[in-house]
Amino acid sequence: MKLTKSFKASRKLRAGIAMLLTAAFLTAGCGGGDGQKAVGDNKTFTYGTVAYGISNENVGTNPHDTYVGWSTLRYGIGETLFRFTESMELEPWLAKDYEQIDDYTIKINLKDNICFSNGKKVTGEEVKKCFDDLLAKHDRAPKDLKIESITADGQSITIKSKEKVPALLNYLSDPYGCIIDVDAGEKDKIVVGTGPYVATSVSDTEIDLVKNENYWGDTKPQMDKVIVKSITDGDTLTMAMQNGELDAVQGLPYASLELFMNNDKYKVSQVDTSRIYQIAFNFKNEDLKDLRVRQAISMAIDKDNFTNVLLHGQGTPAVGPFPASMPFGDKAVHAVPFDKEGAKALLKEAGYEDTDGDGYVDKNGKNLELRYLTYTSRQELPLLAEAAQADLKDVGIKLDVNATNNYKNFLKTGEYDLFSNANVNAPTGDPEYYFTTHVLKNSAYNRGFYESDKMEALEEQLRNTFGAENRTPIAIQMEQLILDDCAYFYASHLRMSFVMKPNVKGFSAHPSDYYEITPELAKE
Repeated sequence: MKLTKSFKASRKLRAGIAMLLTAAFLTAGCGGGDGQKAVGDNKTFTYGTVAYGISNENVGTNPHDTYVGWSTLRYGIGETLFRFTESMELEPWLAKDYEQIDDYTIKINLKDNICFSNGKKVTGEEVKKCFDDLLAKHDRAPKDLKIESITADGQSITIKSKEKVPALLNYLSDPYGCIIDVDAGEKDKIVVGTGPYVATSVSDTEIDLVKNENYWGDTKPQMDKVIVKSITDGDTLTMAMQNGELDAVQGLPYASLELFMNNDKYKVSQVDTSRIYQIAFNFKNEDLKDLRVRQAISMAIDKDNFTNVLLHGQGTPAVGPFPASMPFGDKAVHAVPFDKEGAKALLKEAGYEDTDGDGYVDKNGKNLELRYLTYTSRQELPLLAEAAQADLKDVGIKLDVNATNNYKNFLKTGEYDLFSNANVNAPTGDPEYYFTTHVLKNSAYNRGFYESDKMEALEEQLRNTFGAENRTPIAIQMEQLILDDCAYFYASHLRMSFVMKPNVKGFSAHPSDYYEITPELAKE
């Protein structure tokens, strides 16, 4: 497989990660203290993860910057007005309750006992400032929320939308909806949130956190210090966990995960998520404009082999963008089957045959050769690239793989024909999130430049329909349209696994892929 230098880099085990000194902190009420003052005792939680890094666009703590909100929410720095239960149902968090005044207007009442980590009270006016800043700076939020105006009155805000937004509360529960103190600003990639922990140091590879002494929740943070380390090399991550240098890890290589399963020395928390490994077809490529070519590629890649062999069964072969556990998921749609002979027939029908005997099909004297772009920070993606390259070679398609964490530069210059990434497609439990971000003409992450008037019309219908039972049939139509057009190839849904020492409690995988460091996190 032809890979970039970044993926060819040596996988020799690196030196163990040094344990860091810890500190306890002075107690302060909602009205005082800076939430960061240290005293005393040794109580640190060290966490190694593959999910933090530049390639994931989540370095920092400011939720108003690209996907940084995932770090804000995951690592206990910020919180949203509403959150999701383990069954993906909405429940109030910073909000006390809400009232749907009409199809365009909603009033949200805030809890009265919440303060930022700097001691400043969270009021309706502070939330309004936060959302105003979000709408001014974020790429996805304005398109999702479609807010016309926000007014504040004491401990409440009233949001008026430009059009109907049935999934508004779901969108406000996205990580970009974390409430931060805008007046405090951002210093060294650090913002002031309401969560149980406060960031003290942020780099491209590590976030250091301390207990928020001003935390408003009934359960106070149990750890004095939390260290989140970005460790993208699987062998290093595995060895660090085995050597006891980490208290918990997320993102172990699947071959390594088996070392920790059914082992009394460790605890494992697993959950099926809506994260999927997908491939977008670039419709600007002349070869890929032919539906038969896209179908042939989709029929040639063996999802079962990828999931069961390369992922060691830690996932489920996908049909569409959503797992079967959701009412609008895989059970409701169908895709082209795995059929390499059928793929060859489609290519021949489209005019591609191996006329020179080099093993690759050609047309008008040119081989069908495609540039495949992906990144290495998620271990599954290079494995999918390897599988796709081998499978497509079997049907005569040459795939040049570029697996690099500098992939954004290639996206900007358009130097790719297929782009593979990992994405959480229904983190808010509502399907519209995926459609608005990936398949509409103006979607921020429509990497294939897919356009469909029918899709735009269905989205218009979806955004004006309230009630899950009414939205589901529309979502299914939209998924099926993606599959019929072969705009994306969906490989596998992910099963998330957290491995931890047996003395760790209050640390578990969540189906939304949002909540990791919580007040309940503790070491016995």
